[in-house]
Amino acid sequence: MTHATDWLPHLAHWGAFSARWQGDTLQVRPHPNDPDPNALIDNLPAAIHHRARVTQPMVRRGWLERGPGPDSKRGLEEFVPLSWDEALDLAARELKRVDEQHGAQAMFGGSYGWSSSGRFHHAQSQVHRFLNTTFGGYVRSVNTYSAGSSMVLLPHILGGMEEVARRNVTWTQVVEHTEVVLAFGGMALRNTQVASGGVSQHVERSSMAAAAQRGCRFVNISPLRDDLPVEAQAEWRAIKPGTDTALMLALVHTLVTEGLHDQAFLDRYCHGWPEFQRYLLGKRDQQPKDARWAAALCGWSADAIVELARSLPGRRVLVTVAHSLQRARHGEQPVWMAAVLASVLGQIGLPGAGYNYALGSLAHYGHRYNTVGVTALPQGRNGVKAFIPVARIADMLLHPGEPFDYDGNRHTYPHIKLAYWAGGNPFHHHQDLRRLREAFCQLDTFIVNEIAWTATARHADIVFPSTMTLEREDIGGTPTDPLLVAMHRVVPPAGQARDDYDIFTALADRLGQREAFTEGRDARGWLRHLYERTRAQLQEQGHDAPDFDTFWAQGEYRLPQQADDGGVLRAFRTDPQAHPLKTPSGKIQISSQRIASFGYADCPGHPTWLEPVDPLTRRHPLQLVANQPATRLHSQFDFGAHSAAGKRREREVCRLHPDDAQPRGIADGDIVRLFNDRGACLACAQVTPDVMAGVVQLPTGAWYDPVDVSQTQPLCVHGNPNVLTLDIGTSSLAQGCSGQLAAVQVERFDGPLPPIRAFDPPAVRSTA
Repeated sequence: MTHATDWLPHLAHWGAFSARWQGDTLQVRPHPNDPDPNALIDNLPAAIHHRARVTQPMVRRGWLERGPGPDSKRGLEEFVPLSWDEALDLAARELKRVDEQHGAQAMFGGSYGWSSSGRFHHAQSQVHRFLNTTFGGYVRSVNTYSAGSSMVLLPHILGGMEEVARRNVTWTQVVEHTEVVLAFGGMALRNTQVASGGVSQHVERSSMAAAAQRGCRFVNISPLRDDLPVEAQAEWRAIKPGTDTALMLALVHTLVTEGLHDQAFLDRYCHGWPEFQRYLLGKRDQQPKDARWAAALCGWSADAIVELARSLPGRRVLVTVAHSLQRARHGEQPVWMAAVLASVLGQIGLPGAGYNYALGSLAHYGHRYNTVGVTALPQGRNGVKAFIPVARIADMLLHPGEPFDYDGNRHTYPHIKLAYWAGGNPFHHHQDLRRLREAFCQLDTFIVNEIAWTATARHADIVFPSTMTLEREDIGGTPTDPLLVAMHRVVPPAGQARDDYDIFTALADRLGQREAFTEGRDARGWLRHLYERTRAQLQEQGHDAPDFDTFWAQGEYRLPQQADDGGVLRAFRTDPQAHPLKTPSGKIQISSQRIASFGYADCPGHPTWLEPVDPLTRRHPLQLVANQPATRLHSQFDFGAHSAAGKRREREVCRLHPDDAQPRGIADGDIVRLFNDRGACLACAQVTPDVMAGVVQLPTGAWYDPVDVSQTQPLCVHGNPNVLTLDIGTSSLAQGCSGQLAAVQVERFDGPLPPIRAFDPPAVRSTA
């Protein structure tokens, strides 16, 4: 392709943009109305024809020769290229075999991940619709890796994620009203610049700057200085990772014992305060949760805790908790305790104040909702009742038939024979990758639709090449952004890549379910159908919405939005009798009799300080923080130019404090080895005081690149921290992801530096 094309509109999770070909180069530019564009769009040009792309159907040689069944060779063997018809026939026969011999309850529809911002070519929706319409269902997962703990806990104590994180305090309110932001885990811009379904205006940086200029005080309570941007003019209060609950308890203890709390708010709006107060004051365990007690845990002085607590009453205070805090063992506790802190201050429901869980964690949060929904591809009805919490995939595959606890009930792990993945990369977002690989080796068959040779694709048996977003048409939009985008196709598919919809249509056809899957529509027909459903909602509200052809030619349409009214928490504060919360008491649950009735030692009936399960030791004395990357979305386009520019010596950068680097003989730019009993990885050291002493920070998302994938303690030479993280649920309540923190040791690596092979295609054996 050497000719120039027009600029065409498109949308990604990291922003609205347009793209065109100029010569042999893809050019991208952000939407002109975006005040703070995300540089992640610069990862796209290198992705189009990168050597990492999957360009033809491939089948693992061992599966082709030996047939389906558990196989420890997954991830080790070469692949055999097949024609589309051959590969589709193989997949259809295997899907039919598993269905006939074991039923739909033996199929797992994976595909967790941020695969596409388009509402039609959303890979997770595509594979789920295929399994539902063709086989009547599949074993599903619930919740997310990002918010697995809070999604289960919040309905018990306040309301759902929608009410507490999205329909609550907005950035406009922060700019106009907030006087203090207590940001537990910070509000890092690397997180606020992405949103599932897309974002057209990044306002977080300017909002924090405007609030700070008005006099709002931002307090960054985090082990990392840059978890709030410089524009916020934040106070950095470094805290030992995993100890936020102890600090919050001590803040509340100070407020209560000094009579600075809002008892009237607690009496009118809250349930279970007396029981929690007994714990707080040490009436049951003889340990008051005071500043002196917390200081020894969180690394603050007792005086600093007391000073912060005394500075809060009488101010418009907003308490926020980043997703990161609940992505750790006992992650439910800081989410719950933060709600208690906001309640003790009497702030919940006030404009710009109270508790907004996860504000600053995604671009969804802090924005108004549209008045109409953005219609997505219907997934059909799932007739299989079995499910797992999303982060328990390895447990399910390794322990079929065994029981597990979840949200007050006892369930059983199903026996999965076949998994189908389309979009998402579990070798990015899951923990303890050695264990994850062992789990995938238990399957009879693993089928993957992928754009590139991720570690997930390398461990598959059948790999179908799928198109990436710029190679197809779609409609992009999200409930909290007003811009509906006609996502035009900018480039033709790479190699033999096909849309997921075309792949599933071909499989459904072979299995006699084409009409059920397609409803007689091609991809453009579905786009027209989905748009017209949104248009009908607009017309019902009296808006002059264009027809599909006009919308497609214009490239975008601006949707009307709801008022910034504070949602259910504002209504509850205004009149708690008329607008009760959807909790057992109708009030804020400081204590929960329902959770207490579950009898979970790792999640009692009120917020509690619980000791960590992966403690620091002499052998592993540093706390790893495995947070989100700044140069890519999770692991997407890790081979892109923007992502590559953030690496040093081709490896991911880990940051550590000079006090930890100096005794280990580590200088800035050295290659270091991070290790514990689960595995090891190499990274390039950045020595900086912006990370507190005792902490090493290594972002997730570097593609898994082990020297030998079959090792019991694999060494990833590229810097994937999930060789180190712990694969254990946050608690018996939520069974969320515990991947944020791990105990590690770090040493300088002086051996021969292994090459990076993560982006090289696997070995191929021709059938000729």
